[in-house]
Amino acid sequence: MNLNVSDKHLNNLIKTVVAEKLGTSVVKLKFIGGGSNGKVYCIETNDNRRFAVKAFRIKGAMQKESKQMIELSKHTKTKMPEVLFLYEDNETALMGMTFIEGKNVLNPLFVFKSKAQKQKFANDVIDTMLEWHSVTVDKFGDMENPAYDNWRDYYIIEKQKPFLDGLSKLADSGKFSKKTLAFLKEATEIYNNLPDESGKPVLIHGDLNIMNIMADPKSLELIGIIDPSGSIYTDREYDLFQLRNMWGDAYCLYETYKQKCKLSEYADFRVAYYASMHEASMRLKGGLIMPLWEDLNNVRLKKEMKKLKEKM
Repeated sequence: MNLNVSDKHLNNLIKTVVAEKLGTSVVKLKFIGGGSNGKVYCIETNDNRRFAVKAFRIKGAMQKESKQMIELSKHTKTKMPEVLFLYEDNETALMGMTFIEGKNVLNPLFVFKSKAQKQKFANDVIDTMLEWHSVTVDKFGDMENPAYDNWRDYYIIEKQKPFLDGLSKLADSGKFSKKTLAFLKEATEIYNNLPDESGKPVLIHGDLNIMNIMADPKSLELIGIIDPSGSIYTDREYDLFQLRNMWGDAYCLYETYKQKCKLSEYADFRVAYYASMHEASMRLKGGLIMPLWEDLNNVRLKKEMKKLKEKM
């Protein structure tokens, strides 16, 4: 179910909820960004404090993200937002959090920082990721109840099959490209026939792209990480596709991870496949659809498929 995230609806509601939950009055409310799962506002109060409030697009997402934020915060030294309150009614879900300073690295001006600054930034981000990936359990699956002995079984049953079934229905109704669907099905056949190289189930962020990484605008120093989405226990390679999303490759995040941690023989293909499948699946979840990212991910997947076919 999609929730109401219109500014007209949220402006007064956020002020009312903040007064009720935090006992303070909002003097300034500013939209500062958003993505597939919601919109985020910075609020300033009459006692000179700043908070962040996220309005979620999809019912049920707030409860999951708040639990993920709390769990991830336990296992890293990097700053993450602290959850201050949750509010929900029939058409709205709001989460109040401490405000993380800095700018998200989606800002293209960061790309022009020095090579040394970008490498230091990449090292800090990947070291944080590796803190989470050091947290292991016995089974793959949801954070609260991981139940699968095998990663590929989890992925095929819980994600791949529902994604393709849903996209097929959209294609039949003219709401998704049949050509793209055929391409994803071809990639899926390759994925399913590769040897299973998955490792131990590890804790992942699930949405660690440059939009969710906060840095100092002058130095590119890592300040904090926000907005986990889909934090589950998976094979570590499933957490890597977001590193390449948008223009993440400008910071060598994926390559830095590969330097610090050995991946499987077919990791490049799998990571590209996960990216294309995830972006297409946003059409099923009611999230924000970004055709540009879809196209870029599919171009990368085509290249990896070509390399794999030549190799095999």
